[in-house]
Amino acid sequence: MSKSLFADASSRLEKALGYISISEDSLKRLKYPKTSLSVSIPVRMDDGSLQVFQGYRVRYDDTRGPGKGGVRYHPNVSLDEVQSLAFWMTFKGALLNLPFGGAKGGITVNPKELSRQELERLSRGYIDAIADFIGPDIDILAPDVYTNEMIMGWMMDQYSIIKRRISPGVVTGKPLTMGGSQGRTSATAMGAFYAINAILAKFSQLPPQTTVAIQGFGNVGGILAELLAKVGYKVVAVSDSQGGIYSSHGLDIPSIRQYKKEGYPMKAVYCAKSVCNIVEHETITNAQLLTLDVDVLIPAALENQITAANAGDIQAKYIFEVANGPTTSAADEILDQKGIYVFPDILINAGGVTVSYFEWVQNRSGLYWTLTEVNERLKERMIAETEQTWNIAQQHSVSLRTAAYIHALNRLGEALDAKGTRDYYIKG
Repeated sequence: MSKSLFADASSRLEKALGYISISEDSLKRLKYPKTSLSVSIPVRMDDGSLQVFQGYRVRYDDTRGPGKGGVRYHPNVSLDEVQSLAFWMTFKGALLNLPFGGAKGGITVNPKELSRQELERLSRGYIDAIADFIGPDIDILAPDVYTNEMIMGWMMDQYSIIKRRISPGVVTGKPLTMGGSQGRTSATAMGAFYAINAILAKFSQLPPQTTVAIQGFGNVGGILAELLAKVGYKVVAVSDSQGGIYSSHGLDIPSIRQYKKEGYPMKAVYCAKSVCNIVEHETITNAQLLTLDVDVLIPAALENQITAANAGDIQAKYIFEVANGPTTSAADEILDQKGIYVFPDILINAGGVTVSYFEWVQNRSGLYWTLTEVNERLKERMIAETEQTWNIAQQHSVSLRTAAYIHALNRLGEALDAKGTRDYYIKG
């Protein structure tokens, strides 16, 4: 039987354990999710038929604060996947020193097959099913794969209807008019951008001499591609779920984003105002993008993209994980042997949960920040934790992934041990 996603995710802890002092009690508690919920969501479709969708919510740990994590809509969503994502969120929150635990949710559905009315019924039905399981002080939702601020707004509104009080803090990533935060839509990409710049500077890897390939051209990958291109990085390849494009001369990312927003398939284009021209490019698959001869590879799509089967073909010098869990533990070993630096998801994509925290704080205080204030706070936190993780890696001569888990485990261990351990009770 193949290794489950959760088993692979949790195996990453083993390497970190030799470098920290954490009680056996704490380790036992971190081996299992605190609570897992599976629900059935009946939805009346536009044609009058009834369909029942499977939904999940997992709160892995809430020692440091309420659970926090997104909700994804995807045909491959399963309890194993949601549990793994909640596990990663636990460590991501601790790594960024946020007062949150880790949680995640999802619905097994292809949202592209639903009308907007069906999507709203599904979203509200999900909240009907889990309302007693979530709350501003219990478990806070956010957008993820194929969910957006409109869906988050529906969810917050439905929770408020059920509880008979306005509760903006139960969901982050909402529309601004419903208590959302400036900078939330671009937060994951912006946080990754700050971390990438800080890390590449340590290798004297200057933007104009750096080629980049990005797998995933949705909200996160597309914004990140544009941010990198704007400061001079040479983005030579991008892809979405249908495939990708490559040009050794570099791509005009703003034009490609404009072209896609207008509903066209991905092509290398140059747009002057409203006129877009197709320019010379090569059509590639997602698999081919991963093995391009570039300096920087950024997986920004789904998990398990770099595996033992293709890790040997990776040519990039640096991999920045913007997706959750894009690299398996077996692939990590191969990449390490090849001397390829892998910068982990729990650090690189933590901008989203960080600005979600900012939104939650703003909802609770009633005071709202400007976009400049949000980005400055995000930059400060991302760079500070990137530097601490880098220093731990140098101190122990370990990978950045192991260093990130050391850093997060130290904080989690302190919080768990504060509730009492075996040694405390024996000595007492």
